[in-house]
Amino acid sequence: MTWAEFCALYIPAPATIAVEAYEGSGGRGDLYAAAAAVTPCVVEDTRRLVRVQTQDAAGAEQVSSTTVYAPLGTVAPPKSRVTLPSGRVAQVLAVSDITAAGHDLPEYVELNLE
Repeated sequence: MTWAEFCALYIPAPATIAVEAYEGSGGRGDLYAAAAAVTPCVVEDTRRLVRVQTQDAAGAEQVSSTTVYAPLGTVAPPKSRVTLPSGRVAQVLAVSDITAAGHDLPEYVELNLE
């Protein structure tokens, strides 16, 4: 089952988000790709502690206030900007590709946002 099939069957009103993928920083600050619409998504406003990547190997922990479940292949590296259906713009803290591991489950991307 694909993510789109799963959403069509079980999510009554899937969301659409806009992702401005982080491309690095330059002389004028952070650089982002043009906004790309991503759908179908599930947006969950739940606070949870997530580990974020840092310059050293130790990493850090931050509180994520929103989790977005999006189609596999969504490009949103940490520090990307995401515009949610509510209009709030949040930064990506962590990204996980969730695979089916041989089961008949949908594969998707989990974005933990600030």
